[in-house]
Amino acid sequence: MKKLFLILFLFLSVQTIHAQNRLERVEPLFWWTGMKNTNLQLMLHGKDLSGYTLKVNYPGVKLVKTHPVENPDYLFVDLDIQSEAKAGKFVINLEQKGKSSLKFTYELKNRDNAAGRIQGVTNKDFIYLLMPDRFSNGDPSNDVVKGMRETKLNRDSMYYRHGGDIQGVVNHLDYLKQLGVTTIWMTPEIENDMVNASYHGYAVTDHYRIDPRYGTNESYKNYVEKAHGKGLKVIKDIVHNHIGTGHWMYNSLPMKDWLNQWPEFTQTSYRDEPVMDPHTSLADRKKMLDGWFVSSMPDLNERNPFVQQYLIQNHIWWIEYAGIDGLRLDTYAYNEPEFMADWAKRLQAEFPTLSIFGETLVNSVPAQAFFTQGNTVNRGFDTHLPGITDNVLKASLFEALNGKSGWVDGVFRLYNTISQDFLYQDADKNVIYFDNHDMSRFYSVIGEDYNKYKSGIALLLTLRGIPQMYYGTEILMKNYSDPDGLVRSDFPGGWKGDKENKFTPAGRTTQEQDAWTYVSKLANYRKNNPALQTGKMMQFVPEDGMYVYFRYADGNKDAKDVMVILNADSTAKTLNTKRFSERLVNKTILKDVINNTEFKLDQPIAVPAKTTLVLELN
Repeated sequence: MKKLFLILFLFLSVQTIHAQNRLERVEPLFWWTGMKNTNLQLMLHGKDLSGYTLKVNYPGVKLVKTHPVENPDYLFVDLDIQSEAKAGKFVINLEQKGKSSLKFTYELKNRDNAAGRIQGVTNKDFIYLLMPDRFSNGDPSNDVVKGMRETKLNRDSMYYRHGGDIQGVVNHLDYLKQLGVTTIWMTPEIENDMVNASYHGYAVTDHYRIDPRYGTNESYKNYVEKAHGKGLKVIKDIVHNHIGTGHWMYNSLPMKDWLNQWPEFTQTSYRDEPVMDPHTSLADRKKMLDGWFVSSMPDLNERNPFVQQYLIQNHIWWIEYAGIDGLRLDTYAYNEPEFMADWAKRLQAEFPTLSIFGETLVNSVPAQAFFTQGNTVNRGFDTHLPGITDNVLKASLFEALNGKSGWVDGVFRLYNTISQDFLYQDADKNVIYFDNHDMSRFYSVIGEDYNKYKSGIALLLTLRGIPQMYYGTEILMKNYSDPDGLVRSDFPGGWKGDKENKFTPAGRTTQEQDAWTYVSKLANYRKNNPALQTGKMMQFVPEDGMYVYFRYADGNKDAKDVMVILNADSTAKTLNTKRFSERLVNKTILKDVINNTEFKLDQPIAVPAKTTLVLELN
């Protein structure tokens, strides 16, 4: 009898273990009490979860509804985490007649309400964009991770991984702070377990996991905390629009319409016009929004309410977990507009100080403004998107530096672009830049002309908006986006054994050091002058190929008014200041913030060719 009882006990134990192993994933991994929105939708994934009923017995947690879906290996569960719920762990039971019961433990945590934890990114900041795989290798032990699809490491190729990681960025936080940077934006650190060329991070394969070749979830959180400890903010780059074909759920979708499906592969048109065109064809609009970005990046169906909730909760999870200050939204124009508006409202309700800005690579100021908040007349709803990556200003900056002045060309293009700021609710929330990981580098586009380089940096750090610089610009890194992707080259010195270490002055050439010093001096000056951060801007119609504007903060005793003079021509010129008297009242001396040279207002100012002067008014 005892032997029979023992056999029965072992059989039931094996069955219980087998049942528990059938539940492979529960997402979100855990959650928090005290959220403004008390609804939480769990996604359960395992073998044949259809037909199970759930039981929850924890004070303040109410089971609202279970959602069986097309794929029986998924079950969605709606919970209400009520205000009285306390942090702790509790068991959720799944039961079905005739089948072994399943159960799992779920955890609620207390929110971290430390003052200033999520600071937001504003026009007080200077953003440094880097690709973690190409910046610095701080932990060689994670260069190759067994079990992942891509196991090659080859720094001689732009299309393989090079080994940079989160620890490499942590190791150089002091370098960034000395440069004058206030905010770090990395291309996505999330898992990209693709066959190859996934180092860029935009083909997510697990929404809740940092790519192990970069580190762990814990090391990412530690990075944010260390950055904050040094007075640096952190932006996380997120992708709503698509996933990678290596995503764990791609070959076993919860439901067919989790993705935008087509009878045959259909790529997006990459045309933003159908999204805003009042005369557009619905077919054109559908191709733009529902077409896949590329064949390896399936397009998520953001009209599906389960997809919506999954993405919203995932982004809330990362912000609360790590204390991120801002989000950059990849391929913003390709997303379902109404969903993105609701997404922004949900996140801003939970994190009022969070900053967000969207990538909109469009070609006119009205098109950019169309996507930003406040433009409800033409949309019928508010996008709640504070700012965008200002691609139009970027193009006009290059035109000002490289073009020949004409009625609408050269410096006039820059003046004209900024004159249209009335279309934005607040143009100061736009991110301004020269280049990024998808574009030819600034120094190459201006023909490696060092005078133009300094002139451009001066404009970037004194114009309205939030300036962003791509890694290596400070040491004159160059190259074009085609054909070899060299714009994503490694930062010299980021790897043990590099012949040159340009993180240090000793490793830089004379000109590279001069460039680094120029960026650092202007960036740190900007950091300490409210006029260049939150101050107003007044610009004057360009004359004789020269463009003049002022940054000022009337009434702020800590602000120093600044006059900026751009001479984009190839010949030196002089500027008479009488025309600008409305901003020069009670001023007698102008001081160059770079070299401390002084200019008297009763004399013409000599402006060298291809030069931008940044002058403090005294």
